[in-house]
Amino acid sequence: MANLRRLPLILPLAALLALVVGLAVPSAQQPRLHVNPIIAKLAAGGTVVGISTGDLSMENARTVAQANADFVRIDMEHTPMDFSGLRDFLLGMTDKRTIVKKGNAQPNVAAVARFPPYGRDQVQWVSKQALDLGLMGIAFNTVDNAQQALTAVRSMRYPPARDSKYKEPGGIRGIGPEWATWIWGVDDYRSHADLWPLNPEGDLLAIMMIESVEGVDNIDAIAATPGVGVIWVAASQDLAASYGLPSGAPELEVARQKLLVACKAHNVVCGINPTNAADAAKRVKEGWRYIEVGRIGGVTAGPASMIEAVRKAQ
Repeated sequence: MANLRRLPLILPLAALLALVVGLAVPSAQQPRLHVNPIIAKLAAGGTVVGISTGDLSMENARTVAQANADFVRIDMEHTPMDFSGLRDFLLGMTDKRTIVKKGNAQPNVAAVARFPPYGRDQVQWVSKQALDLGLMGIAFNTVDNAQQALTAVRSMRYPPARDSKYKEPGGIRGIGPEWATWIWGVDDYRSHADLWPLNPEGDLLAIMMIESVEGVDNIDAIAATPGVGVIWVAASQDLAASYGLPSGAPELEVARQKLLVACKAHNVVCGINPTNAADAAKRVKEGWRYIEVGRIGGVTAGPASMIEAVRKAQ
C-alpha cells in the first residue's frame, strides 16, 4: 500500500527524466542538438546578432548572459589579454534558469573572443588556451590569405580519429578540455568540439576577420578554406587604413560587397558591423548573417534598436 501511495510522485519524476534524456540523446532520426546557439541558428538558415564587450566583471557577465542577443564577442585585442578574467566571465555567464527552462546545456548567448595575434602571427597557443576555457568561437584578426586561415582552422581542431569523416584540415590542438567540459555542461566535449560547417555536428566557430587590401584580394581562397565558418569584415577603421582612405570612402563598400559575393559563392556566413538600425536591416536583406551591433557593457538603446531591426528583417 505504501508503494502505491508513492506512485503518483514516482511517475512525474520518471516522465521528467525521460524528457531530459530525450533532449540530451537524440534518436537516430534527429540531428544532435547544437550546444552553440550561434551554430544552431546558422545551421537552420537563420541570422545571428551579437554584442561585444571588454568588461570581464561578473556583473557584466550576468547581464550579457540574459541579453537579447545570440552571441557576445569578448575583445582582448584592444584590452588586456586576461585568461583568468575570461575564465571567470564564462563562469559568470552560466545561467541555471536557462538550463532548467530549455532542459539542456545550450546557453541563450554564446561567447566568442578576439585576441591580439594577427593571422600572420603565431595563433596556435592562444587558440588552445582560449578554447580550453570554454569559448565557442574565436575571431582571428587580419587574416590576409588562405594559409593563415588554414593555420587558424588547424589551431582549433583536435587531431582526427582514424575513423573520422572529417580528417582534413588536420587539427593540432592539444587535449586538456576539463574546464571547457565544465562550462559547456556536456560529458562528451570532444565530440562537440569541432568546427562547423566542416563537421555538421561541430559546435566551434572559426571567424576570419578581413581587415586589409591583401585579405580582400584573397577572399575567394580564404572563403574556400575548409573549416572557416564566418568571414567578417569588421568595423571599417583597419580596412580603411590598409587602403589609405577615410572610413567612409565608397571604395570600402565595394570591398564589403566583394566579400559578400565570395561568402555566398562558397556557402560561408558573412559578418558585418552595421552603423544603425536602418543599416542593420539593409545588411540582413543583402545576405549578411553574422551581425555585430556594438561594443558595450550591457545592452544600451542604440545597439538594442539594431538588434530589433535584425530580428524584424529576417
